[in-house]
Amino acid sequence: MSQAYAITVNGAARRSRAGSLAELLEEEGLDPSRRGIAIALDGSVVARGAWADTGLAEGSVVEIVKPAAGG
Repeated sequence: MSQAYAITVNGAARRSRAGSLAELLEEEGLDPSRRGIAIALDGSVVARGAWADTGLAEGSVVEIVKPAAGG
């Protein structure tokens, strides 16, 4: 198992063992195949097709945008 490292997800500091953005979504309880999700890593939007290949590192800043119910 990989070592946990410090990252920021949607403004909250946390520790993660995720090796990729797709794995991080799963840690967050989100299905990476769900439509309507967008991810930015360190200020740059990452294409959906690259989520499984885009690694995370100590200090990564991730913003996950998803639709919310309500109005």
